[in-house]
Amino acid sequence: MSSDGTRTEMKSEKRKFEETEENSETVAAKKQATENASEEKVVSAIVEEYLSDDDEGDLRVVENEFDRSRSCPYLDTINRSMLDFDFEKLCSVSLSHLNVYACLVCGKYFQGRGRKSYAYTHSVEVNHHVFLNLYTLKFYCLPDNYQIIDSSLEDITYVLNPTFSKKQIKGLQSMSKPVRAYDGTTYLPGIVGLNNIKANDYCNVLLQALSNVPPMRNYFLREENYSHIKRPPGDIMILLSQRFGELIRKLWNPRNFKAHVSPHEMLQSIVRCSQKRFQITKQGDPLDLLAWFLNSLHIALNGTRNPKSSIVTRTFQGEMKIFSRKIPSPELNEEQKQKLLKTEEYQEKEQTSPFRYLTLDLPAAPLYKDELEHNIIPQVPLSSLLAKFNGSTEKVWI
Repeated sequence: MSSDGTRTEMKSEKRKFEETEENSETVAAKKQATENASEEKVVSAIVEEYLSDDDEGDLRVVENEFDRSRSCPYLDTINRSMLDFDFEKLCSVSLSHLNVYACLVCGKYFQGRGRKSYAYTHSVEVNHHVFLNLYTLKFYCLPDNYQIIDSSLEDITYVLNPTFSKKQIKGLQSMSKPVRAYDGTTYLPGIVGLNNIKANDYCNVLLQALSNVPPMRNYFLREENYSHIKRPPGDIMILLSQRFGELIRKLWNPRNFKAHVSPHEMLQSIVRCSQKRFQITKQGDPLDLLAWFLNSLHIALNGTRNPKSSIVTRTFQGEMKIFSRKIPSPELNEEQKQKLLKTEEYQEKEQTSPFRYLTLDLPAAPLYKDELEHNIIPQVPLSSLLAKFNGSTEKVWI
């Protein structure tokens, strides 16, 4: 009996101890929660006080900045008829190609947009406010110096850097409907005139011809096809592929502001890469330019001797079988001729010759002039000129 009483007392004391311990933990938790709540109130009060003083002003500035970016009051001053992105991206004052902006009111190029920059000075002096960064394709308002975000400006960035999807490229071959430029003139994409700066017409005919070769055109219409190609440091040959791609995209742009394109940057790259062998100030031979351009473009695209190493060789590289035999001298008698024809030296030989282009033999100009004192240009069917490659036409070389 006494032992049972002792157990009961011990259990009750243990239960009381556990209850006391639980109560102490609860009290401590409540105390900690009260302290945390008071700290949160103090922090929130400090934050509210801080926001009421500074951050609310900062937030208002951010909101105002966002509103200004979305609703710039100077968008109606943009003059699209003055915009021409075909020329070299150089500042019209410093002649630097770094950080160049285009004024969308007068079309001139200026460097920078800081307080001491030429673009900032131009905006203050002549009251032109909307500028486009020619490399990031972002619009800014100067001298306030905030970015302009407006979907109505997308046509300007597309003229500067046209892009084509694979679906659009597939539809180019069947495109026969003329489109209207911003200046009101109609044109067919791809059939666009190139400006003759001085004596570069021999370059223009070559560039227009190459722009209408479908495999070549489709390759350069998508910049990602060749933008990853790396050249050794300091190698300027990469300019050929870059500028030629830009020109192709501008020639096939269905949303041009005008119905002609200036090949200024393309011509500048040809002059530099050819080390002034071909110039825009004096006439040159289009055939020489074609041979040099195809070889140089093949090198710029990291082409090798493999016929499929670049789009140039895949498009233009071909092989021609040439059959040749030696003819006996006409001074020999028939018996001697027959004897010589049986020797190995006079047997027909076959050889294969690679080519990227073939030349046609044009007829000579007539000796006498017409009534207008001009030489009459003979009209010869193209099939007659191509007959030399039909495999049966022979030609005697002395």
